[in-house]
Amino acid sequence: MADAAPSHAQQPKGASGVLVLADGTVIWGRGFGATGEAVGEVCFNTAMTGYQEVMTDPSYAAQIVTFTFPHIGNVGTNDEDMESQVDGAVGCVVREEVTAPSNFRARGEFSAWLASKGKIGLSGIDTRALTRRIRMAGAPNAVIAHNPAGKFDLPALLKRAQQWQGLEGLDLAREVSRDAQEEWDGGIWTLGQGYARSPGDLRPHVVAIDYGAKDNIFRCLVNAGAQVTVVPAQTSLEAILALKPAGVFLSNGPGDPAATGAYAVPVIQHLLEQDIPVFGICLGHQMLALAAGAKTTKMHQGHRGANHPVQRLADGVVEITSMNHGFAVDNAALPDSVTETHVSLFDGSNCGIAVKGKRAFGVQYHPEASPGPQDSFYLFEKFVGMLQPE
Repeated sequence: MADAAPSHAQQPKGASGVLVLADGTVIWGRGFGATGEAVGEVCFNTAMTGYQEVMTDPSYAAQIVTFTFPHIGNVGTNDEDMESQVDGAVGCVVREEVTAPSNFRARGEFSAWLASKGKIGLSGIDTRALTRRIRMAGAPNAVIAHNPAGKFDLPALLKRAQQWQGLEGLDLAREVSRDAQEEWDGGIWTLGQGYARSPGDLRPHVVAIDYGAKDNIFRCLVNAGAQVTVVPAQTSLEAILALKPAGVFLSNGPGDPAATGAYAVPVIQHLLEQDIPVFGICLGHQMLALAAGAKTTKMHQGHRGANHPVQRLADGVVEITSMNHGFAVDNAALPDSVTETHVSLFDGSNCGIAVKGKRAFGVQYHPEASPGPQDSFYLFEKFVGMLQPE
């Protein structure tokens, strides 16, 4: 049912869903999940597993995920694989029809789960063609819509796609961050046992700033030996210091880092001045870079998937990583105060920094995975190791 014809193309028989790009392209398919319409930036994710974790990652806020792996939804859904309770992706585009779940952990069907979360799905799409389009022309703004009766106002959908401002200049972190401080005690997941609990002993205290965090980050911090308190994105410096942190963690999140940096960067700069250990991931990495005087830039297509090779420059080791970002730290304009520690082997973009003279570092990728490989878990242990009294 894939169709990349202009907006005046005839609607195929049975089409109950549509993706309308801001350039006027209309892609017909079969809708599933929630009905209605949603606007966002269309991106693609190359992971073969973990679609539920992807759809509940807050970093995908205001985005429509194109899954390059054709079979999505076939292992169903369950409560354990949720990465957040807040809004993530607004919709998804897949190749094959969603089938009945075939996995012993399944507690529900993917389409029904999407509907319960208010997320729209579109199947029957040539996802390889759409991915190539994104790679060549960049990530477009679009509207995804689902109507079981197949009735759509294409001019209105096109107008909405064209009028949406896009992700540049958009601070989404404050929208997906938790509203209140939370003590976190959950550990990592084990088959047959579920999520472990923290032993609750006197561990180094980490204050984690939630810019749109995935829960598995906090689990990994606990597993690495930390006591974790999670605070909202706009928590003041005074409130953070009142918690007497041994270290501060900066989470992943959506939107334009320059916009979020308006309130996040001054806080981080004061933390650096007091030589409090800082570790940032994804958006948190970008916040740390901005605080150290670096710049960020919008990427042509972004990096999203669970198979991205990253080289650690100190020793040449290659880590296979999980990524989800559409902005990056500009490694052509790094200040003297910053050392580049990791680079992408796909395009050479920055994937890690360390702030000279400070106990502060960040990585662009997701060492907590979920989904993805676990090559980089050592970074949590590295951070917690910095928290011991000198």
